[in-house]
Amino acid sequence: MRETRPALAETLSRIGSLIGDGRSRDDVLDVEQLSNESGVPRDVVRMLLDGEEPPAEDITDRIVRRIVHLRETRLRPDGTRHSYDEIAASYGASRASLSNLVNSRRKTPSPQMPSRQALSRQGLSGQVPSEQVPSQQTGERRPARSGGPLASTQAGIETFFFGQPNGWLSAEPQTSLDNALQSVLHGLEREAVDPMARLRGTHGLRELAARAPQLAEEELQLVTDWIDTILQRRNAQRVRGSGSDSSHTEGH
Repeated sequence: MRETRPALAETLSRIGSLIGDGRSRDDVLDVEQLSNESGVPRDVVRMLLDGEEPPAEDITDRIVRRIVHLRETRLRPDGTRHSYDEIAASYGASRASLSNLVNSRRKTPSPQMPSRQALSRQGLSGQVPSEQVPSQQTGERRPARSGGPLASTQAGIETFFFGQPNGWLSAEPQTSLDNALQSVLHGLEREAVDPMARLRGTHGLRELAARAPQLAEEELQLVTDWIDTILQRRNAQRVRGSGSDSSHTEGH
């Protein structure tokens, strides 16, 4: 398994090298979508994309926050949220145990450590590990851990939403974002091999349509003519290839 931080940096570097002229990182990285897929809050996604360390978060608080996130973003086919009864029953737990876990942590969240920018302003940069949180009673830093009943709850909920335990609920923000970025990276890699992939893809067509109002009528006509020319060339090549295959068959 790749180290968390180098893996994310490597992925972002690769994406940057594949974006190409005429586009910026903002054109290909949708913060809202990345947040939904990874369970990482939008502001933390932005921090990670900028190479900053995220604020520390108690791992139980993270798991609970992502449970809530899953219920809000992974909906039933009818658009409603899965109930606590439904989720808990899937792994043999009670609704009360799950709802109590969520509600207790949402009412009394553990304090978060300041971001790297805040620490830098105080001259303390690099002194606080990203996976440690302060004790509410003593102020001492302690490592965040997950285990015991919470581990079985995590496994059950991940199985309910993903089909198997995959560590999604407890993964560090860097790992979660890196996983969410893989689909973007693979899409850019396909474009690098086949430039038409971007246009054929649904996202590419949406992007082109969204930019259309920014174009003058003559510019829009040029784009339309360009697409028509490419499609006609493709169709002609397909017809020639089909004719060649027929001649080859008749010769035998």
